[in-house]
Amino acid sequence: MSTTADEMRKEVRRRYAESARAVSDGAVGVGSGCCDDSQASAVGSAKFGEVLYDAEQRGELPDAAVLASLGCGNPVAVADLNEGETVLDLGSGGGIDVILSAKRVGPTGTAYGIDMTDEMLALARRNAAEAGVTNVHFLKGVIEQIPLPADSVDVVISNCVINLSVDKPAVLMEIGRVLRPGGRVGVSDVVAEDHLSAADRAERGSYCGCVAGALSKGEYIAGLEAVGFEGVSVEFTHEVADGMHGAIVKAVKRSAPASAGLPVVEEAADSACC
Repeated sequence: MSTTADEMRKEVRRRYAESARAVSDGAVGVGSGCCDDSQASAVGSAKFGEVLYDAEQRGELPDAAVLASLGCGNPVAVADLNEGETVLDLGSGGGIDVILSAKRVGPTGTAYGIDMTDEMLALARRNAAEAGVTNVHFLKGVIEQIPLPADSVDVVISNCVINLSVDKPAVLMEIGRVLRPGGRVGVSDVVAEDHLSAADRAERGSYCGCVAGALSKGEYIAGLEAVGFEGVSVEFTHEVADGMHGAIVKAVKRSAPASAGLPVVEEAADSACC
């Protein structure tokens, strides 16, 4: 991993730690957009955060979990979770999607969350305890190296986190590794239109603002197909910047993984992080 990638990851971790501390200290309005407040202001807070959950869902959650929402969508609403399933949330933050998933899969199911930030993990565990859900496990780690065994998960969800990864092909490969054959992906993320280059994306927002590091629609589809997924779809839901959209990404893991190599993903490695 390059020094630049290390610095990007450290900055993302620092921003999320600040958000978690702000929620724990009783601050309001900290969940208004990805991990960069200036980016949220630029694109409009209604495109990120707690407003993307309906009133009924927010009513199922502790206030701190709602305040800590930094996503660009609502993956639980599109994941079609069933009783008894095992769900993994990549970049689980304050735990909003893990808690909602745990309620959907019920006591015979399990919801895992993985996050690299100690402050977010502590907040998520407090939120889960307050919500009274016991079928949850929050794990410390990075989404490029998921600390779960192969073929152990039925559904992978994520909310505006994959765009922040410094090694997206590794994330997609790890998703394919941990999912059982027939397992599925239901991800909300920021996605670029195919005509935008990495430099174009960097012009529209920072890496920490969930824009500069976003994959294009074509890159998402090719990347998932290369690691053994079929039925891949990327549906734009709302624009967050010119040519950049909140999107729902869905796919199903094939029974036999594809043998093709991973496509090269163009990264804005030299763009300013935040």
